Formats: sequence, structure tokens, C-alpha cells
Amino acid sequence: MNRRSRTLGVVATALTVTMAVAGCGRDDDSGGGAAPGVSEDPCPNAIDKDKGCIYLGTITDLTAVFKGVGEPFTAGQKAFWDEVNKAGGIGDYEIDVTKYVKDSGYDPEKHAELFNEIKDDILAVSQSLGTAHTNAILKDATNESILIGPASLGSNWIFDDISIEVGSSYCTEAMNVVDHAADQGAKSVAVVHFPGDYGDDAMVGARIAAEERGLTFTDITTGTVDGGDDQSAAVAAVLKAKPDYVVIATSPKEMASVVGGTAQQGFKGRFVGSIPSWNSAVLASPAGPAITALYQQATSFPTWDADTPGMEKMRAAAGDTAPNDWFSIGYSSGYVMKAILEKAIDDDKLDREGMVDVANSLTGIESEGTLPEGTANWAGDANEDAVRVTQLNSVDPKASSKISVAVEPFTGKTAESYEFTEPCYLQK
Repeated sequence: MNRRSRTLGVVATALTVTMAVAGCGRDDDSGGGAAPGVSEDPCPNAIDKDKGCIYLGTITDLTAVFKGVGEPFTAGQKAFWDEVNKAGGIGDYEIDVTKYVKDSGYDPEKHAELFNEIKDDILAVSQSLGTAHTNAILKDATNESILIGPASLGSNWIFDDISIEVGSSYCTEAMNVVDHAADQGAKSVAVVHFPGDYGDDAMVGARIAAEERGLTFTDITTGTVDGGDDQSAAVAAVLKAKPDYVVIATSPKEMASVVGGTAQQGFKGRFVGSIPSWNSAVLASPAGPAITALYQQATSFPTWDADTPGMEKMRAAAGDTAPNDWFSIGYSSGYVMKAILEKAIDDDKLDREGMVDVANSLTGIESEGTLPEGTANWAGDANEDAVRVTQLNSVDPKASSKISVAVEPFTGKTAESYEFTEPCYLQK
């Protein structure tokens, strides 16, 4: 049973897939291309003007709370496709990921508006930043068979046919963090998190693992997304609960405020942040010393300095770009779309419906060590799809991106045996 036969709850109203299939090859007579986003004309910045162009869209945050993710992620994607194009593109095409880049300002309604602006001009969305934001376009994208690469780790994507997600979900990350805490002797855990799909996904995962391992659990919400530096209520709640470990699922700004604020008042517990909670810029803030001492990042992706062929290529492609793990994840995500495009062209399925079919036939891809084990196993059911590994990174001033691996990739008892039947955040 594959993802198409098991789409649940959050996308249940979006199951009608448009079945109009256009021709796929460049031999067709239509001068504008055989499918939306596929043109026989060269890309705007073509290297080989004899090749056609495939346009991929990006809807991200370039100005608001997660611009520290969106900007480098987008740059990393561009670097990946620049290298692909330099090497001859894919088949008779080069790939353009710059013409249809849109800034949502991390606003779900704006995200949906921007998707409607570009959807007729793209073959697929290579980056859609934000869980609630991507959910806001999911129905329309499903109806029009437009693949989406979520720059989001919501646990809902494993239930959806058009999502080409990479990495462990926030829910799985949090399960693994709590299992690690329990293995280290922790008796209590709290979660400080944004309200909404991202924060709730992490909170539920931590709660599930805490119940499984017999740990006291405290749920602390920041109140609003982008709550900023004033996290006095969350700080007070952490100090009152006195947990051994705190899972934190916010942006870096709130993470720094909570870690710094609690440390100022003598808190000695450990903080482990969901992947979006980290940005090396926080080390220059007043909370920097506390973050260095008390914080670790949970992630399923290699760090900038990882010794793999793909990460070596990424560093070469980055050139003078300052080391940034969001750049490397943006670069690495290109391997997924590249594999789908290659197979779609080989199978004469270079149209939207064909791309969805190809994606849901994959059992994995070769990412040259840039993506976690289990990525792109979309031919099976939700539990086969779910990536379950997590590594913990500690602050390391000597590392290029200021973090290095402290705990090698592992899967805890809870995540290993958990059966996903619905998105975790729906269980809040």
C-alpha cells in the first residue's frame, strides 16, 4: 500500500487529483513546453541555450522570523542546481529555481496567495517553508498534481502523496530526544514550543515518549509565534517545573531568550532544540555562553563539516558562502528532486501527474551522504516512509558552522516502535 491509498485527515479533502496528462518530450510541437513549468526555450540564465528549461517554484521566508532558514536554504538550492546545469542539466533541460522565488514573510495566507501566483508557471515546488504554510496550499497542489518539497518537518507529510519530504519529523526528533534523556537518567522533561503545527508536533512527540518512558512531562507554549525576546512567562514556567531536560521548538530568537533567561536564574537543566531552533548568530547574543553550556540541537542531517562525497561537493559549490547548515540542507534537498526529474524523463513522464507517479514509486535515492538513511521511501505506507533517526549536535566554536556531532545518529525505543496513524500535532 503506497501513500496514495492512505492519505488521511489533514488532506482528506484534497484527494481529487487532476488526471489531464500532457505529452512529455521536447519533440512535441508546442513551443511553450509539454507541461506547465516545462519550456522548450532556454532558461533565463542558461548555460546551454540549446536546452529547454524546467521551472521549480520556491515560497519561503526571506524577511520574518525564519529568514535565517529561508535565505540560506534558498541559496543552497540554487547552488545545487547551478552545479547540475554546469554538468549538462537533466536530459534536454536545465533547471531554474530563481525566477519563481517568493517571500511569504512566514504568513500562511500570503503563502497561499503566492502559490496561486506562480502555480501555472512551474512544474513543481522545490521549497515550501513552514508546516501550516504548506498545509495552506496542499489542497490546490494535490488537485493539480503539483509536487511540493516542504522545508518543514511536520509528521503529516508521510501521509501525503505530493510531499517529497526529507528528514525526521519534529515529532520523531522529540521522541528521540526524550528517549536519550531517559537513557541519561532524566526523570522529568518539559517542552517549550510555538503554538501551531511545528511546535505542537514536537510537543506531542515528546509527550508520547515521556509517557512511554515514565517521565514527568510539562507542556509550555510561547503564546505566539515570533514572540521575540520577551519569554519571561516561558522562563518562569521552566523554573517552576524544574525539568531535567527541556525540548525547545521555537525559532533561534526565542530559544536564546529561554536558555539565557533560565540560566541567569541558576537553571542547570539541559536544552535540546528542534532543528529550526538553531542559528549560529545566537552565540553573539548575551545568551551565547549559556547556549554553549546548556544547548544541543536535534537533527537528522549531517553538519557542514561531515566527511561524505556529497557534503564535499556542497562545500565546493558554496565557495565563499559562510558555513551554514541551512545552506547545506537546501543543497541536499536537490538530490530528491533531481532523482524524480531523471526518472520522469527516462520514463517519458515529464508532466505533473507523471512526477507524482514517479515520486510515489521510489524506495530511496542516492544522496552521496547528504540526507538521512531512509529518505525518499515513498512507495510504501506511512510507517515505511517515516525517517526515524536523530543526531545531537553541540556548540563547537572550532566547527565551521559552530556545531558538531555530540551523539551519532540513533533511533530511540519510542520512535523505533511507534506506529504513525495520523500527524502528531493533531493529537495535541
